[in-house]
Amino acid sequence: MAGSESVEKLEDGIVRSAEQVSGQIRAAKEAISTVIFGQDRVIENTLVTILSGGHALLIGVPGLAKTKLVETLGITLGLDAKRIQFTPDLMPSDILGAEVLDESSAGKRSFRFISGPVFAQLLMADEINRASPRTQSALLQAMQEQHITVAGARHDLPKPFHVLATQNPLEQEGTYPLPEAQLDRFLMEIDVDYPDRDAERRILFETTGADETLAKASMNADTLIAAQRLVRRLPVGDSVVEAILSLVRAARPSGEGEKLIAWGPGPRASQSLMLAVRARALLDGRLAPSVDDVLDLAEPVLKHRMALTFTARAEGRTIPDVIRQLKTRIG
Repeated sequence: MAGSESVEKLEDGIVRSAEQVSGQIRAAKEAISTVIFGQDRVIENTLVTILSGGHALLIGVPGLAKTKLVETLGITLGLDAKRIQFTPDLMPSDILGAEVLDESSAGKRSFRFISGPVFAQLLMADEINRASPRTQSALLQAMQEQHITVAGARHDLPKPFHVLATQNPLEQEGTYPLPEAQLDRFLMEIDVDYPDRDAERRILFETTGADETLAKASMNADTLIAAQRLVRRLPVGDSVVEAILSLVRAARPSGEGEKLIAWGPGPRASQSLMLAVRARALLDGRLAPSVDDVLDLAEPVLKHRMALTFTARAEGRTIPDVIRQLKTRIG
């Protein structure tokens, strides 16, 4: 009996925490929507990524408010946000920081570490594919390890730590595409599309007048960390787990898309999808994810972790097209 009582107390605690946190997250989402118009899906997927404790890669042409989204997220979530503009001459030390030689008044010399912009809670890596692979790797290692090492000394990054990197899908000349192993570090690849006509009309009036709407803080870092812990405690039904496993395994060369897929997602994709569906449920005010969450989040979680065979590309197939085909067998 004592065991069942403790389980009930735990469940009641999760329910109360989920209701409170869900309200705070929805308030944050609404606050972001008052500044960023016509990008509801992008805002939702970005919040899901952050709640899951992950990093996102935003793909979109210039002028779609990707930078403004990161600034607004920093204010709304109460995080210390910084931005790095990636260029071909950017060095790892420009991101991580470096040691400088100090001399005291007594003439004693010692090295002092000056931290770089990576020491932020929310970091925007603007046009990440414009930097050299060496510089990309420095950031991507920090994303994975949550710490950096300079001159043999370890420096822990702040908590929470999230990277929102951007890429321009149009101009690829002089860029260094991210290798597959590094793409896998991003929990989601989020497409930022053009706003619809009504949203663009609203943008015209809201952003070119004398007064501009400013973001307001709705959360802080401690609240976000508590929400991320809660996401990992939400229960997941067997049907959802089976849907995740079936979908991810079908997206591999040995799966159902054998003739279409050259290489596919590893177990990190399953972990990412498991966290993302929980986070989406919490964002919607639900206590457990559904199979619909798996289907809705499959494309942003899987598409940067797959490549098509030459035959599939010659037939005009695309990765989103193949994922949709795989989803029909799950749903």
